[in-house]
Amino acid sequence: MNLTPLLLSLHVLTAVIWVGGMFFAHQCLRPVAASLLEPPLRLAQWVGVFGRFFPWVWVCVIVLPISGYSLLFMLFGSMGHAPLYVHIMNGIGLLMIAIYLFVYFVPYQKLKEAVIIEAWPEGAAQLARIRFLIGVNLSLGLIVVALGSSGRYLV
Repeated sequence: MNLTPLLLSLHVLTAVIWVGGMFFAHQCLRPVAASLLEPPLRLAQWVGVFGRFFPWVWVCVIVLPISGYSLLFMLFGSMGHAPLYVHIMNGIGLLMIAIYLFVYFVPYQKLKEAVIIEAWPEGAAQLARIRFLIGVNLSLGLIVVALGSSGRYLV
């Protein structure tokens, strides 16, 4: 049984969910929320949004490496035989996962606590930190999408 189509579909779908979600949140939702909502409501809104988005990202950070390494070994046999663009995607993907883990376990937890105790300046500081890191991850994710879709044609 050839698992390549299934693994490739899972890999692409989870990348679309993660990168697309970051794009929507960073480029569409954030500017509107900042212009319409006062800080207490805006911070509470982001806790709710992240509370719904981050479980999906957890699925992505589990499925992406499993599907990616499975495809790598099925298609190329080993890391040594994989083309350069695959190595770059791998490195960027691991960095993105590390950034997400930091966001989830540090500023997101502090943001939730700040909203609970109504420490609005602290919440705003944590949200700004999250926004910056999501911007970094979004940029990295767009690079990975470009490499994944056209990397084999670059060399």
